[in-house]
Amino acid sequence: MLSASEYEALVSAVSRAGAHAVTDLQTYLASHHLPNWYSLLADMTPETRIYQPDCDLEAALRALDWPEFFIKDYVKSLKTSVGSHISRPEQVATLVADMHRFRGTIEGGFCVRRVESFLRDTERRYFVLNGVPHASFGDVPAIVRECAKRLPSKFYSADAVQRTDGQLRIVEVGDGQVSDLVGWTPERFATILAEEFLREH
Repeated sequence: MLSASEYEALVSAVSRAGAHAVTDLQTYLASHHLPNWYSLLADMTPETRIYQPDCDLEAALRALDWPEFFIKDYVKSLKTSVGSHISRPEQVATLVADMHRFRGTIEGGFCVRRVESFLRDTERRYFVLNGVPHASFGDVPAIVRECAKRLPSKFYSADAVQRTDGQLRIVEVGDGQVSDLVGWTPERFATILAEEFLREH
């Protein structure tokens, strides 16, 4: 995953080579950075508060007074060491130290998400191309179709998971170029790309 400055350099290099990047810098960040898509999907995703990287995060968590917290930077959560899920504000110092240790930087700032109760093994990834949502198999659920209406980016992924009350929630959006094919076969992914290419031409 490229940072904003790295992606800007890539787009410039593509332009100097005489080509045109389908996804420009602002479009890339519209999906890649959580604060850029959160306001458009706030009713469909866990409540999230955004903080600057130099804030007193422990004090901010105490002020929220939530029973649990899920903490990530603008792009990724911590999937090693203590992980991103904590229940006490004083645990955040260790989490942030490990984010620096394993990721090397805090990209953008901190996103503190309210923890919701999700069913294990229900998360699925969908891709949206030119406003059309696609599933790896089966039907595209209504919440993903609504997501595709609200987010204007040309190519992105959206991850939906089922809550214990049966409701589907959007838990992540990502730029399509850097999204893993979670639950997809390369053949199925190539098919939707080909379909969209033919539709455009």
